[in-house]
Amino acid sequence: MTLGLRLIRPRLLQRSPVLSVFRSFKTPFSTSVIYDTTDKATKPSATDELSQIAHRESYWHKIPVWKDVTESQFLDYSWQVANTVQGKDKLAKFLYTVLPEDIPHDEDAPEPLRLIRTRDMFVQHVLGGISLAPMSIRITPHIMSVIDWAKPLSDPIRRQFIPLRSSFVQDHPKLQLDSLNETGDSPTPGLVHRYHDKALFLAVSVCPVYCRFCTRSYSVGGPTEEVSTKKSFSPTRRRWERMFEYIEQTPQLSDIVVSGGDGYYIPSEHLISITERLLSIPHIRRIRIASKGLAVCPSRILTPGDAWTKNLIDASMTARRIGKSVALHTHFNHSSEMTWITRLAAQKLYEEGVMVRNQTVLLRGVNDDVGTMKKLVRNLADNNIIPYYVYQGDMVSGVEDLRTPLSTILEIERLIRGSIAGFATPNFVVDLPGGGGKRLAASYDTYDHSTGVSTYILPGKNGGKDRVFTYHDPL
Repeated sequence: MTLGLRLIRPRLLQRSPVLSVFRSFKTPFSTSVIYDTTDKATKPSATDELSQIAHRESYWHKIPVWKDVTESQFLDYSWQVANTVQGKDKLAKFLYTVLPEDIPHDEDAPEPLRLIRTRDMFVQHVLGGISLAPMSIRITPHIMSVIDWAKPLSDPIRRQFIPLRSSFVQDHPKLQLDSLNETGDSPTPGLVHRYHDKALFLAVSVCPVYCRFCTRSYSVGGPTEEVSTKKSFSPTRRRWERMFEYIEQTPQLSDIVVSGGDGYYIPSEHLISITERLLSIPHIRRIRIASKGLAVCPSRILTPGDAWTKNLIDASMTARRIGKSVALHTHFNHSSEMTWITRLAAQKLYEEGVMVRNQTVLLRGVNDDVGTMKKLVRNLADNNIIPYYVYQGDMVSGVEDLRTPLSTILEIERLIRGSIAGFATPNFVVDLPGGGGKRLAASYDTYDHSTGVSTYILPGKNGGKDRVFTYHDPL
């Protein structure tokens, strides 16, 4: 998928002069940078350690159509892409292969879902849910394989990606698709400049999976019955060039988040061209590549010769050598998303010096209890993934069954903070509707539990008037 990206080569793919710095870069304490000259072939790597893992469960063999898929096939990124389930028709066909004819009674499922007792009913409720959903369907084999198909009504992974009509609840009247007003904070299409020193670079509009609760359902993925028109950010030279020019001409910017869509779907050659271009701008110090890939398709990181992974690692090393930073920001919501493949992929990135941070979204029926959130945070830290944020659910249309009241995130933080090392404890935040930005959930000015209305105050700039932003609990 190039979408006209050949046109970018004249400027975006031009080698940046910043690369020549590395050959002569000096440290304050020596005449040259000291490199480890040990032959890498003699060092154990994450992929070398595949044979040393005591228990490598072929967890995809639980899926009947993949029961004969070998470990090497499943680890291959091209196989993952080719076998991704996309669209409602393919999903319905897949469900008929994994669901029992009679759905077992599930005490953990919400009351309305317990009425779904057969496979046919389940599939019909899925198709009905898709008709109401703002996001289309795309799910990787890794995610399909970690869903507990013996408990499909309450499984926390299924809830994130596959809607059921009977789980839908009434939207709050204040909900909207672009709830964070990203369009209003964009000086040029695809570049969101809300914070003084940070901007969001929306490179693409596609992802390896489509989350039901996506905060960019106004632009990400294909059109749906509910959202017939989306504001797509196609990766074209003209649009990217305007974004680069704005960044170059805005010296207060020091931090750029490259997202979309998902960074996994930025073609590898353009991932390196974007990072080179940004690193060549003197006032840009930090770049974050936002991708859910490590959580939903970790085998790509382990696929030998994968150009995207190599270019991410190269960009991270390049940045370090000039005193800057390129990090990966990923998105795990539940420990069940993590397997031995995930651990190996995280270990490879850690060995290669890539900083990985995680941003979790608090979701009803997924991770909205202390035990589940603690387990996730600890598993992340144990795999050298920094637990960075836990977000209160955004006020996005069409996913109200997943949103929790503010009181839930406040209580979870109260019980977690102090029970886990401070450096491994995430910040619990609300991304305020209307473009107020991220604020610590507990920093509200007022919160009326009876009405579910909370307010946050942003101090005015340069003596200007304070601004008040409001968050509303689900009805």
